[in-house]
Amino acid sequence: MSITASGLYGLTLEKFLNVTSLPASGLESETAVKVLMVTDSETPDFNADNFRDDVTANEVSGTGYSAGGVVITSTELTVAAGVLTYDAGDASWSSSTISNAMAGVGYFVRGGADTADELLFLSDFVTAASTSNGTFLIQWNASGIFTVDFTP
Repeated sequence: MSITASGLYGLTLEKFLNVTSLPASGLESETAVKVLMVTDSETPDFNADNFRDDVTANEVSGTGYSAGGVVITSTELTVAAGVLTYDAGDASWSSSTISNAMAGVGYFVRGGADTADELLFLSDFVTAASTSNGTFLIQWNASGIFTVDFTP
């Protein structure tokens, strides 16, 4: 199986709703949320995957790309008309040579092992993307990285 859709990792959301300890500033932290990229070999299980070690086997590699990805900044949570929206500035890797990136995976950085970094979201690129000594840019959807409709 391969990546077929974007989604939120349910076990981490369940922890949020159970008021567990979040990194300082939570999702709006300018240091605690990172995004890494995976290939289409990744088979996300939004019900069972909960830590970064669940996706690292399929993380991309290449010149200009460091394992674990990059910190996302300009993060913002907003609520309007019954919809929670999470957004951030676009993520990029300059002067990179990366092959077959299929999705970005966001996670909380806990500063230690990948078995402690909680997964947040997977953003499907729909088509695999590559760079050759150029800038790889994840341009988030204009509607945000994800939304949660509280009034379906």
